[in-house]
Amino acid sequence: MASRSAPAGPVRTCVGCRGRDQRSALLRVVLDPAAAQPRIVVDVRACLPGRGAWIHPEAECLELAERRRAIPRALRADGPVDLTELREHLGR
Repeated sequence: MASRSAPAGPVRTCVGCRGRDQRSALLRVVLDPAAAQPRIVVDVRACLPGRGAWIHPEAECLELAERRRAIPRALRADGPVDLTELREHLGR
């Protein structure tokens, strides 16, 4: 009987596809507390304060997250959030 080894490092769930993956394979986003209208900030180093949401850096996962309204729900935002910075980051 072969034993399954545990994944190396922390595992997070993508808010778009709901797939579990290594933290290093996902992108963390947080709400910008200083913005007048809630907007997303891409946390490349995964060290910004506040509640974060994790997403695969793929357009398909962003589309699924938008359709399900998963990012504002994961961040516990009080309404829609501006995803412009996240779209621009994925476009690069």
